[in-house]
Amino acid sequence: MNETMVCAVGNVATRPVYRESANGASARFRLAVTSRYWDREKSGWTDGHTNFFTVWANRALATNVGASVSVGDPVIVQGRLKVRSETRDGESWTSADIDAVAIGHDLSRGTSAFRRPSKEGEPAPAHRPEPSWESAPDARPEDASQQHPEPAGVT
Repeated sequence: MNETMVCAVGNVATRPVYRESANGASARFRLAVTSRYWDREKSGWTDGHTNFFTVWANRALATNVGASVSVGDPVIVQGRLKVRSETRDGESWTSADIDAVAIGHDLSRGTSAFRRPSKEGEPAPAHRPEPSWESAPDARPEDASQQHPEPAGVT
């Protein structure tokens, strides 16, 4: 099937609405995507037109969106573009929706901490210290002098 896949980079404009139903979880929020361009006259960046999309997430993605996304967060959304036209109260309306496949924070504009959700009935994984990338994981020094090598002298 031919579908229009898009990748939109913008900010979360509304609080995500999370719902459980017989078909599984779903979540939706509005995404504001503003183009920016260099204005030679002002010698600076200027905001262009803002497009708004309704982003829809289903099942596990919906659950994770509800727990991870807040108003104002910079995000990247990949999914299927759906443009709908309808008439409401005699007026013509057009809306652009994205049926999301993946949603994530835009790390070019901040940091994020990823947490894998635990499965039901499965204990949370034990915290493991960060590995030392200086030596092989199973390597054992042969004597105590190799445990803390002295720094080389600088002349």
